[in-house]
Amino acid sequence: MDQGAAASRKDATSQLMYKIERPVYDEAFIRLQLNRKEKSTTLRQRLSHQFRCSSEKAKAAALNFLPILTWLPSYPVKKYLFSDVVSGVSTGVVQLPQGLAYAMLAAVPPVYGLYSSFYPLLIYIFFGTSRHVSIGTFAVISLMIGGVVVREAPDSMFYIQPTNGTNATAFVDEEARDARRVSVAVMLTTLVGIIQIVLGLLRFGFVAIYLTEPLVRGFTTAASMHVFVSQLKYLLGVKTQRFSGPLSVIYSVKAVFSDITSTNITSLIVGLVCLIFLYVVKDINERFKKKLPIPIPGEIIVVIVSTGISYGMSLSTDYKVDVVGKIPTGLLPPAVPEFSLLPSLVTDSFAVAVVGFSIDISLAKIFALKYGYSVDGNQELIALGLCNFISSFFRTFAITCSMSRSLVQESTGGKTQIAGLVVSLVVLVVVVAIGFVFQPLPQTVLAAIIMVNLVGMFKQFRDIPTLWRTSKIELAIWLVAFVASVLLGLEYGLLVAVTFAILTVIYRTQSPKTAVLGHVSDTGLYCDVDEYEEAAEYEGIKIFCSNSSIYFANSDLYVNTLKEKTGVNPEHIQAAWKAQRKRKVANSKHNSTVKICAKYKKEEGVTHEVLPCNPVVEEQKNGELGDKASETDIFIEPLSTVHSIILDWTSANFIDSVGAKAIKQIIKEYTAVNVHVVIASCSRTLLEQLDTLQFFTGIITTDMVFPTVHDAVLHCQHRNSHQPNNLTGANTGNQEEVVEATC
Repeated sequence: MDQGAAASRKDATSQLMYKIERPVYDEAFIRLQLNRKEKSTTLRQRLSHQFRCSSEKAKAAALNFLPILTWLPSYPVKKYLFSDVVSGVSTGVVQLPQGLAYAMLAAVPPVYGLYSSFYPLLIYIFFGTSRHVSIGTFAVISLMIGGVVVREAPDSMFYIQPTNGTNATAFVDEEARDARRVSVAVMLTTLVGIIQIVLGLLRFGFVAIYLTEPLVRGFTTAASMHVFVSQLKYLLGVKTQRFSGPLSVIYSVKAVFSDITSTNITSLIVGLVCLIFLYVVKDINERFKKKLPIPIPGEIIVVIVSTGISYGMSLSTDYKVDVVGKIPTGLLPPAVPEFSLLPSLVTDSFAVAVVGFSIDISLAKIFALKYGYSVDGNQELIALGLCNFISSFFRTFAITCSMSRSLVQESTGGKTQIAGLVVSLVVLVVVVAIGFVFQPLPQTVLAAIIMVNLVGMFKQFRDIPTLWRTSKIELAIWLVAFVASVLLGLEYGLLVAVTFAILTVIYRTQSPKTAVLGHVSDTGLYCDVDEYEEAAEYEGIKIFCSNSSIYFANSDLYVNTLKEKTGVNPEHIQAAWKAQRKRKVANSKHNSTVKICAKYKKEEGVTHEVLPCNPVVEEQKNGELGDKASETDIFIEPLSTVHSIILDWTSANFIDSVGAKAIKQIIKEYTAVNVHVVIASCSRTLLEQLDTLQFFTGIITTDMVFPTVHDAVLHCQHRNSHQPNNLTGANTGNQEEVVEATC
């Protein structure tokens, strides 16, 4: 025990000591001592400086616009090249089947998924700031595109009635339908690119902060539900309509189960076998990722084996299994998108642009933090915009980074975007030379690949118990984003989720945490008296703290909470005073004693006026003196022991005109009942706003503002000890106070 006490004393003596002795400062004194720097530059000078050309600014602009110039000249070939090549080949092997599969989600022929896995990668190498993300097709974005494509080019637009007989059923002109859907997807991608470029040039990279992590995770989990449901028909081999918009998930599930009796057993067996194999391989890769030199390429194994089996057993012709179909060899020449489709795609393009960017920047920041470099949100917007805009002329659909491929690229040793270049070369070889090999690939295999890749997103359901323990508001954001996106569709769901997230910000500012602070002895700390036993209030002083700024949305709440927490309500005190005055006036009519009224003046001393006890004299002066007695000369008992209130504005970041007026009004109300109000810990920025709002006028002056809470406490204690009590409830601004006694 003695050793513990000795150790405690040793620790105490070894601590750094914080000692300071100075006068109590208020804002009026500080303004006399501090000289503000004058801003000598005019708006014209600042603009000319901003747009002035120099070699340094040109170099900085070039490096910002082409980040590849910052790392490629110093690229260590011997150290990084082999790792990047191995990583690129491994990621390319994953990119191929995912490109084919996600094209199904986008409702376009599979080859367009390969195009979207080639062109954007080449462009991102030059303009992107992340060295580890894998750009290309992504399930969520592909599904959002597919919803728009199906809405604008549904099967019902392309039904053809046979000419050889009226009893034959109509069939869909798939060639015309696919061409129209490709045009819609390409035009949407062009718009997405334009929006992202414009937002990047306008420095709107900060918009990602409004897509908070719980919102994005809830939204992507809901998107995973959409993706999973959309693949059920391919897994079962049934023919159903593709739905989009509100309640599309319910309609899709209903359609699949309504037609489940027509399930293609061969497709189901092949799909389930691939599903189980891929899940086992994914689990092995996860469990033994530190021991495996490279992850087992389960997806490409499944694609190669299932393609061979499908070709050898003629699954398409003999067992009616749906296959990928024709994959043209080579690249298509560039073509201008159909801008006639633009008006109906603007809203959807904004949603795709924002979601694609938020997914990219979230993953890019994770890798940047892990490997010690920085990513620029605005440049990422521009890079993604250029990837989408330029690539759209070569028949691609919108892209972003993929979580699964990025993890493969990083875990296999990828160091820079040279790995992305190798990925694009792998895809190019397939498109130009051997794309036809994958034509017998069953669609149920692609559905299995997509479903297994959703496992990571479905694990985001684990967020619910964690958020329940940590933050109920963030849990609400997650659940609203999930439920709204599942039921209303991804576009409307995202809009509802963002709106709800903004409402939670308003709710938090309108429901801030408030406290009455007390001093912890022998420290300079002030803590909540309801939470800490060591915190004790000063007699007659209330220190009110709120962790929110004061503006139109919460100014009334701030004032009401102030009255409630401090227990001092000016309206109640005024009402009680009036009641006391009435009782004293009534009692004075029956009192025959002589009144001695002592009028105290701070500079002139004390004067006495003795009034006779004769009731006749009182009656003669009733009109002159009686009214005065009822308002000023009647003794009022103090109704509150609080003489000072300190407003701690440490957490206040801003104040608007409505908030300033509310604070001025409450200060005047407290002053009227002899409660002195001061402000403490106000930032210089907030003081500038108060000056702009002309806050310091009338009875409110700068000597009521103090740099710290302790300055304010010492001021209030000193003021109370040197100021006589005003027993009549007159305004403290008066220089004359009246004290009455009875003889």
